[in-house]
Amino acid sequence: MLDHYYVRPKAADRIRGLWLGPAIDRYAAWMAERGAAKATVTRNLQALIHFDQFARNRGAMTWADLPALVEPFVDQWMREHGTWCTSTRARQSLRSHPRTPVEQTLRLLVPGFIGTTTRRPVPFQETAPDFFDYLRQERGLRSATLYQYVYHLRVFEAYLRRLGIGAVGEISPALLTTFLMEPGLQGRPLGPDGMQGRGGSLRVFLRYLHRQRILPMDLSRAVPRRRGYRQATLPRAITWGEVERVLAVVDRRTPVGKRDYAILLLLATYGLRAREVASLRLEDIDWPRAQMHVTARKNGHSTIYPLATTVGHALVDYLKAGRPSVADRPIFLRAIAPFTPLPCSAIATRASHYLHVAGVAAPRAGSHTFRHTCVQRLVDADVPFKVIGDYVGHRSADSTQVYGKVALHLLRQLALGDGEEAL
Repeated sequence: MLDHYYVRPKAADRIRGLWLGPAIDRYAAWMAERGAAKATVTRNLQALIHFDQFARNRGAMTWADLPALVEPFVDQWMREHGTWCTSTRARQSLRSHPRTPVEQTLRLLVPGFIGTTTRRPVPFQETAPDFFDYLRQERGLRSATLYQYVYHLRVFEAYLRRLGIGAVGEISPALLTTFLMEPGLQGRPLGPDGMQGRGGSLRVFLRYLHRQRILPMDLSRAVPRRRGYRQATLPRAITWGEVERVLAVVDRRTPVGKRDYAILLLLATYGLRAREVASLRLEDIDWPRAQMHVTARKNGHSTIYPLATTVGHALVDYLKAGRPSVADRPIFLRAIAPFTPLPCSAIATRASHYLHVAGVAAPRAGSHTFRHTCVQRLVDADVPFKVIGDYVGHRSADSTQVYGKVALHLLRQLALGDGEEAL
């Protein structure tokens, strides 16, 4: 594959003769499969050639030695090429120049390597090195949930370090209470959801420390609990007219617009979660039967939906004229090379973006706003709550019952004293 990027055969042969030559050739093929521009690939290959020399000078003997050399290599690159950087943004851009191709190559070579997302050590790595394996394997938590544990425990670890506490054995109930009063990232006190997430993460961690005999006593009960009230909130739905306003601002002439329009229709029509949209694969669309299979529901089951005409047309438009021609099976891909699957976080971000562009005000604007709107439309159409829960994949009937508080036409019947049928 290197011959595709170098006119002179000797140049390609010279790269193949390097210690990392086979890996570089494999990386070039991987980039070609994802439709990366030739200029991008050749620039990345030059960074890999420099990394090969750097790794050999540092005495690397196997590919498993390479992950530890990424940061020193990037630091040396900055010393040699970063003298012109005058802003933080410029330095960040320059650091990504060598890091991106090296980490992409290591993902192909080293099993389990992720890259920059794991550059910072997980919190309490020395105190409880197996805690996140416990969450993943014994508790079966998903990556998005693990991220929340990382975030809250990293804040807790920094708090202990700031107080000069080096051992978890020095943790006290009073310290835990004070920690929960710490502000969030924006310097404001945590809201109800943030407080619940922080306290829950802390309780699980403290119970684990006690189970592993790292702490002599279980301090999880010392973490104050936020009093919660069932059905205390209202769904953050918007009107269908506002959904149409959001759809209208999408520029469907561009590949990104074709992709995002199809995503928004899936969110609003079926009430899918961002993770469920991100997990859709080409084989999940049964075109002959006009059906769509959603296999990654939150409660572990799958659902078959009839493929709505508008959704089908939007998907066809994207697949024919917007989706990059790559072998990957996920439907929705990044719009720039390498064309990797679109993560669920990006779907939530795109939904929030279009809500703001359309000028639609919604609390915590994101992909779930469209999910709430879908459920609200079904409630307004007098669809039974059990059917609604099955349609959108609710694990518990309580999740659906909250919409009874905004079923205004039914509440109006109760207020007029003619509500037996509504009940």
